Amino acid sequence: MAKRRFGRVRRLPSGRYQARYPGPDGSDRPAPDTFVTKTDAEVWLTMKEAEIRRGDWLNPDAGTVLIADYGAAWIEERPGLRPKTVMLYGYLLRAHITPYFQTVTVAAITLAAVRRWRKKLLDNGVSPVTAAKAYRLLRAIMNTAVDDGLVRRNPCRIKGAGNEDSPERPVLTVPQVYAIADAIDPRYRPLILLAAFASLRWAELAALTPQDIDLDACTVRVIRQIMYPRGGGHSFGPPKSRAGRRVVSFPDLIAPDLREHLDGLGPAAPLVFASPDGAPMRHSNFYRRVWEPALAAAGLPGVHFHDLRHTGNTLARDAGADLRDLMEHMGHDSTRAALIYLHTSAERQRAIADQVSKNAKTALGKRSGTQRARRRSKPS
Repeated sequence: MAKRRFGRVRRLPSGRYQARYPGPDGSDRPAPDTFVTKTDAEVWLTMKEAEIRRGDWLNPDAGTVLIADYGAAWIEERPGLRPKTVMLYGYLLRAHITPYFQTVTVAAITLAAVRRWRKKLLDNGVSPVTAAKAYRLLRAIMNTAVDDGLVRRNPCRIKGAGNEDSPERPVLTVPQVYAIADAIDPRYRPLILLAAFASLRWAELAALTPQDIDLDACTVRVIRQIMYPRGGGHSFGPPKSRAGRRVVSFPDLIAPDLREHLDGLGPAAPLVFASPDGAPMRHSNFYRRVWEPALAAAGLPGVHFHDLRHTGNTLARDAGADLRDLMEHMGHDSTRAALIYLHTSAERQRAIADQVSKNAKTALGKRSGTQRARRRSKPS
């Protein structure tokens, strides 16, 4: 019998057949399973040889790292991640990925396992938005595993699983914005007005210095944001994106409130908005001690602080801002978020439909008049 050119097959005491082959790494490697017949083992070796020749061979030992360990290293090795993003990724990994895949290796994660994991998250009451974030993180980790040669294909292939269908947030009216501003602690009245009419984020507002506001030009300069590292404390860093560094105009309507507030700070004040003891504001404390009582007094329960920014973007759109204007106003690099605010309102759709109807009636009237004239000119 001719000797095999690649690999070898031997019969085991159980009667099944084992295949072994020389790996590209120089190791003598067995097939992951045994075979019922010798022919089956030889076919497997032929396919393994072709795989090696194509350059598609994956080291079976490479994917034996636990997904929890690989995911933690993935987060640590990502350059340029902001502290807030690192905190989010770490939370998603610890709370929603590791508990399910605690003893699972990277190579052992399958599409079926990902599907079961996602369903379990949703069945256990995890919000669809958080489940989508966790799925996107796992997909990104597994994309890197593919690049590293640990797995052949990313198992995160569930269509739409990474999409966030967040509920539509309310748009406040101008009187509602002022109702909150009137009800809140007076030191934070300008904060509310600036959040709404300049569409600034909480982290941007909490990092403003008096030098960032130009009352004569009615502009506010955004060059940094506040960050809260895990474990406590705070730090200041650049805005969320490169487009986040911007100068935003605000209506002169709120300039008197800002002027009065700045005049009361004193020349040495490091921040425009601070806690009562002068320290940088913390979002959780502000929400509990200041924001929620103001909402109750204004009769607007359930409103989020970020809804002020949402309202400001809508006001800018209604004032005629185009796509580029909105992107600069919001501090976004991509058009995706700005396009949300360019969706026309129901009132605008009604006005368009009414105008189309008016134009159509005019055209029909002209056509009918022409037809009547033609009928009159025809011989009887």
